[in-house]
Amino acid sequence: MLVLVLSGCGNEAGPTPKQGGEPGPDALPTKLDALTVDQCFASPRTQLPKGCEKYVTEVGNVPGTARKRANDRDPQLVAEADKLDTAVKAFRAAGCTTVPDPGGPCTQALVDIAGALTDLKKQVAAQPTSG
Repeated sequence: MLVLVLSGCGNEAGPTPKQGGEPGPDALPTKLDALTVDQCFASPRTQLPKGCEKYVTEVGNVPGTARKRANDRDPQLVAEADKLDTAVKAFRAAGCTTVPDPGGPCTQALVDIAGALTDLKKQVAAQPTSG
């Protein structure tokens, strides 16, 4: 009798967590709802940029999902996704994940991310649900 033991060690080769973990385009409204209750979204001007690293990483996944959802049928959604992508890239380019104090280009990037996220959420909400 052969018994296989599967270990939960993270450094071993095996399937990557993204296989089933990456939400599809239909999960986008739920993801947007979750992101828009984050403090980095709600009050970007007072947050410590380095404390928003996880939030920005999560937001960084949204443009690709939004483009998939648009599926070449919603140019406005693609435009909103591009705006959000640009704001996330500005945060990363300014090295904000190590900036301990609010202000300057990092806070502006968080403000831009919040604005772009709001606009994208409105665009998604205006779409008919697919299914």
